[in-house]
Amino acid sequence: MPQPAAILPLILAMVIGLFGVLPVAATESQPDLENGGQIFSANCAACHMGGGNVLRASRTLSQPDLQAHLNAYSQDHLEAIEHQIENGKNAMPPYEGKLSEADIADVAAFVEEQAERGWQR
Repeated sequence: MPQPAAILPLILAMVIGLFGVLPVAATESQPDLENGGQIFSANCAACHMGGGNVLRASRTLSQPDLQAHLNAYSQDHLEAIEHQIENGKNAMPPYEGKLSEADIADVAAFVEEQAERGWQR
């Protein structure tokens, strides 16, 4: 019968090897831009159609306007957009509790992508 000390390195190697085979759960899922677009159309487009703003023309979702607004936040841009969606501001209603966290993340990613593409009006 082998000594326990002689088997220990073999057992340790097998355990370490298993960690390389096990799937790693994603800590964050990728945003669903199609879902974000649908939610945007249903909830946001009345005021922000095509990235504009029918109530305050200077608060569009165009890349330069969005960039200027988001620079005031210490968070990254997606977190800042999510914060705005969750809490609202001025005439914009808050959507926290009305939309799921995943839906809010999807809308934020959709807005960011559309701003980068120049919003197709």
